Amino acid sequence: MARAIRLARLNRSLPSAIMHTPVKGTIRLILFFKRLPAALAAMVCLMTLVSLPTAAQTLDAVRARGFLICGATNPLPGFAQVDADGRWSGFDVDLCRAIAAAVFGDPNLIEFRSFRGEARFAPLQTRAVDVLTRDGPWTGRRDTLYGANYAGTAFFDGQAFLTPQSLGLVSAFELDNVRICVIDGGDDLERIQEFFFANQATYTEVPYEDIEDLALAYRTGLCDAMSASGRQLQAIRRALPDPNGHRILPERISKELLGPVVREDDTQWFNIVKWTLFALINAEEVGVTSLNTESLATSHTPPIRRILGIEGDLGSGLDLRPTFMADIIRAVGNYAELYDRHFGPQTGAALLRGQNSLWSNGGLLYAPSVR
Repeated sequence: MARAIRLARLNRSLPSAIMHTPVKGTIRLILFFKRLPAALAAMVCLMTLVSLPTAAQTLDAVRARGFLICGATNPLPGFAQVDADGRWSGFDVDLCRAIAAAVFGDPNLIEFRSFRGEARFAPLQTRAVDVLTRDGPWTGRRDTLYGANYAGTAFFDGQAFLTPQSLGLVSAFELDNVRICVIDGGDDLERIQEFFFANQATYTEVPYEDIEDLALAYRTGLCDAMSASGRQLQAIRRALPDPNGHRILPERISKELLGPVVREDDTQWFNIVKWTLFALINAEEVGVTSLNTESLATSHTPPIRRILGIEGDLGSGLDLRPTFMADIIRAVGNYAELYDRHFGPQTGAALLRGQNSLWSNGGLLYAPSVR
């Protein structure tokens, strides 16, 4: 009974002692812990440390540095490519520029770094980059084991098929009695086996261990079709002498979600990157483009006014300007403008948006409303 009374008194004293510790200094906290049993003192100390904010916030570090550092894995034409003068461009790079526009109002305050490999998390963990605008596809393990968070899906992809236009195929379900070039020994090969078994169609595997060999075999006619992720097939197609003589069939036989990745210890930065992506998507949905942000300033449509920062103030909750979304759109355009710039007809190898169309157009792309 006496022990229960002592514990009750101790519980009543905990909040007051801890609440006043930052003001009075560390002496009061030390004396307080000396009165506690060792196990209980350790528990209280742990609870106190957990409640403390992260010491070094990414936004503060980026502002102090004066520019944003972005990275992306496995550079592919359309996503990230560098010219003879060392300038990077592509879908991944424009996502980086969009985040810089949100933070600084200037999309050019960036440094872009490319990393070889399918999935890289050490650059984030070591703070070599502030954000990876594209990493390996989003999976449960990658989202939970590496101290990183996926901020959203910027590009929906999956395993697809590339075929010559001369075959006259418009759907993967028409594939039958064909030779398929595919990477040996991985998930791609297993998915093909499952796909053709489910559709009761025949095919011949033409396996290789490297994507470059796959492309060479396809170009020289050693197979009738090639199967890999849609983004890899698009990169290979762009390098062909006649890209428009080949077609990536619309179906995907797997799901791969690609998007920006940040460290998991900074909720504010996670929200900034997430709402940068959402701004691009919402702007396309309501018709805000890089060319009409000024003319739409007189619009009476609430969603447009909120995106332009005329009504409401989402920016203050992120420690950004009220107009941060308008700055993003002025700098890089909305999602459709990004997609068309890097995968549209002007590239010489247009890639149908398919899954990357807005939800209202039959795609998977959507974002929470700005309100």
